Amino acid sequence: MRNKDAKTMTTSTPWKEITPGGAIYDAGNAEDFLTGDWRAMKPVWIIEKCTQCMLCPPTCPDNAIPVEDSKRLDYDYDHCKGCGVCFKVCPFDAIDFVKEDE
Repeated sequence: MRNKDAKTMTTSTPWKEITPGGAIYDAGNAEDFLTGDWRAMKPVWIIEKCTQCMLCPPTCPDNAIPVEDSKRLDYDYDHCKGCGVCFKVCPFDAIDFVKEDE
């Protein structure tokens, strides 16, 4: 038996209606969960250095680097988990990787 749909769950959802272990049963639902608060480190986009080479958006496992009109935008920190893959792939030093509290 499935519990409440993720979209209807809130911080006031009774514990009996939450899935065991917080299990997620449906695929493609990353947008339904604000997972950015898991971060210890965060990427910071340095716009002045960015050449829009577009190497970083496809490497992001959380789709936290939005693209609009073929240009990357600033991070979606609600979903960025701070893995640092984008930082590693940027050949222009246009991404810094800092402690979350900075």
